[in-house]
Amino acid sequence: MTSVLDRLAAYRLVPVVVLDRVEDAGPLGQALKAGGLPCAEVTFRTAAAEDAIRELSKDADLLVGAGTVVRADQVDVAVAAGAAFIVSPGFSASVVLRCQQVGVPVLPGVATPSEVMVALDAGLDVVKFFPAETLGGVAALRAMSAPFAGMRFVPTGGVSAANLGDYLALGSVLAVGGSWMVAPSMVRAGAFDEVTRLTAEAVSMAQAS
Repeated sequence: MTSVLDRLAAYRLVPVVVLDRVEDAGPLGQALKAGGLPCAEVTFRTAAAEDAIRELSKDADLLVGAGTVVRADQVDVAVAAGAAFIVSPGFSASVVLRCQQVGVPVLPGVATPSEVMVALDAGLDVVKFFPAETLGGVAALRAMSAPFAGMRFVPTGGVSAANLGDYLALGSVLAVGGSWMVAPSMVRAGAFDEVTRLTAEAVSMAQAS
């Protein structure tokens, strides 16, 4: 588990991907790698998600996770498809427990100090802060993380090239999640060169932060 979280910490960015077609998975994975970011969180929002994870995880260089996991049974489906980590929009005790049972890292979403404390009680030290910008952005995360010295956060939701550096400047931030470099419209249009360009730009900004 630690090695997966270490890799996310090293990348500092988690591309949040929505794939409508399985055939886009391979080219997208290559575009992310070409941009210097061999990582993808494939959201369970489409019928193609399971097969897309399976396709992406064939590439040993890619760190592939499943996002928008809201039920414990989805954990089993995602892990069987090759997901190396699980991300959830909120805190579900059953999802977290299932991840712990099968030995896969989980990043549940939190929006309040109470939810952080629930995560601590569950033995977690990394959570997703979601939806970050709606909840108050960098200032809110700075204030909320202050009482929880050991907790690391992955702010997601409204993160962009414009505020990426501000989030990563916080010591409590492990990485940020974002979709601007993998926008569904670009993927559907097959604009993988643009995905690579935006990814490389984001990686450069993240490493400079």
